[in-house]
Amino acid sequence: MRVCFQQAGRRVRIAAFTLAEVLIAVTILALAMGGILYGYVQADDFAQWSSMSLAAQSLAAQGMEQARCAQWNSEIYPVPVTAGTGDELYVTNQIGATYCYTNTGTNYAMDVPATGAPFYATNVITITTISYPPPLRMIRSDCIWTFPRSGKVFTNTMVTYRAPDQ
Repeated sequence: MRVCFQQAGRRVRIAAFTLAEVLIAVTILALAMGGILYGYVQADDFAQWSSMSLAAQSLAAQGMEQARCAQWNSEIYPVPVTAGTGDELYVTNQIGATYCYTNTGTNYAMDVPATGAPFYATNVITITTISYPPPLRMIRSDCIWTFPRSGKVFTNTMVTYRAPDQ
């Protein structure tokens, strides 16, 4: 067996990192990981906002469909001044007058996949007389919802026009 020893007193150079190099590398790694984590959180926020906006648009479309399916008898004389007189799409006969539809409410749960309590939205349907004669009404459906992470309020809106024969 043969053993080789270095000479005593001679310093052997070993390839290694200094403390400053290690600290700089750890700092760069921490910044990169922080950026990746921040990007992930932002992507998650955008995905949640997008799903809630799509659910709110669906809720606004449901309100629009309810108003478009309502019976509108434009030949009733005199023009009804209260709801429930055979005209479910009731509006006063003044041009530009508005009426909030009876299905307006705040207890609409949005169809968003989530754990815990559901997210609620307010759906407001406004019916406005555009012209008479010819009879034409504007139906506007607004879905108002709050994004839970930021607390900001958003509104999704749908607008259409309707004549009595539609």
